Amino acid sequence: MAKEKKIFIVDTNVVLHDFRCIYKFQENDVIVPIVVLEELDKLKKGSDLISYNAREFSRELDKLSGKQMFKKGVSLGKTLGKLFVETGKEYSKKLSESFPEKTPDHRILAIADYICNNNSNRIVILITKDINLRMKAKSLGIEAQDYESDKVQNLDQVNDIIPTIEGFDTALISKLYEEPMGVDVNEFKFKTQPVAHQYFILKNTKLSVLAHYDPFTKMVNRVEKNRAYSIEPRNAEQTFALDALFRPTVQLVALTGRAGTGKTLLALAAALHSRKQYAQILLARPIVPLANRDLGYLPGDVNDKIGPYMQPLFDNLGVIKHKFKPESAEYKKIDEYLKDDTLVITPLAFIRGRSLSNVFFIIDEAQNLTPHEVKTIITRAGEGTKMIFTGDVEQIDSPYLDSKSNGLTYLTDKMKGQELFAHVNLIRGERSYLAELASNIL
Repeated sequence: MAKEKKIFIVDTNVVLHDFRCIYKFQENDVIVPIVVLEELDKLKKGSDLISYNAREFSRELDKLSGKQMFKKGVSLGKTLGKLFVETGKEYSKKLSESFPEKTPDHRILAIADYICNNNSNRIVILITKDINLRMKAKSLGIEAQDYESDKVQNLDQVNDIIPTIEGFDTALISKLYEEPMGVDVNEFKFKTQPVAHQYFILKNTKLSVLAHYDPFTKMVNRVEKNRAYSIEPRNAEQTFALDALFRPTVQLVALTGRAGTGKTLLALAAALHSRKQYAQILLARPIVPLANRDLGYLPGDVNDKIGPYMQPLFDNLGVIKHKFKPESAEYKKIDEYLKDDTLVITPLAFIRGRSLSNVFFIIDEAQNLTPHEVKTIITRAGEGTKMIFTGDVEQIDSPYLDSKSNGLTYLTDKMKGQELFAHVNLIRGERSYLAELASNIL
């Protein structure tokens, strides 16, 4: 006997997270409440990714549309289920008593409640990234789940600690110091083959060395401690991070780690140090308003509105500037770079639609991006461009992302092992003893 198909009801935030979500439920049927279309209609105008996703989802529906979408449903494709658009439903007595206010969320609950009551032989699941809506649904006896399609199941490789491997022969470690091109990976007899651009510490009782595996030459080479525009690495992880930022064969870098580990500072210092190799340095971050307050609530013109969100980036630039005397050439160059747009600090939304060639592009706070946003950004990369994503996957401001579903985690998981990608997870905080103490204890 064939297994009964499930029915999945998708919330607006799922569509805005992934406009192709309706194709991710295998052979099961998908219902889009009419309320979702109303909400998307209000969001479709704009240049940010939410507006883009709203428009793209509407286009997907238009491709599928037919007379049966509101009745018998339309096929989502071979091996997939059907898509239905469900119009508004009356509130049940239980729903009215619990949630009398007719908000969009409660109207979606009314539809989910109706579908459950009229499909007792099938499993009905509301899919939403809104935790409170999931709780409300469960209080009515409606099964509710988060959207799991693009979640990373194992966070270990994102939170990897740089491995220290012991027991190597002194002569082999010494050889790494003597051979500038490195040593054949097979001489190390690793238990597992290193992945592309993996970093590790090799040691024995007498010697140790910071090492890197080059996937192009199949060699293990020594990582030297280099400075970047006066910024000197304070630990092995920062040394590895700078190596990845300087390495020409690495076009995509992910730097993860909690606040104060130096992710953005190192990336910006490396960008300034490598300035002559690129036409422009772009430093951007997504704007995630606190307390759900839109930029329109803030006073002033566009620069006044975005200023508070960009200030942390200017702070990092200030740290580098103050390593030099005001009359020094290095100090003056930074001011010149800002004036002539060689160095641009901007909200990420302002980058949309650009083709980025020969650019050193730093995307800060990337944990607040969706996987689709990260993909959209990377696909803008032209020839000669290097992209660096930085962030703390445990410190997310977006209400609809978590440590497993954010774009930075997704990027690190999917790109691991690719020859153009390197990831370094920074553990030790270097901002101050107070910052490190608070990060560990509070």
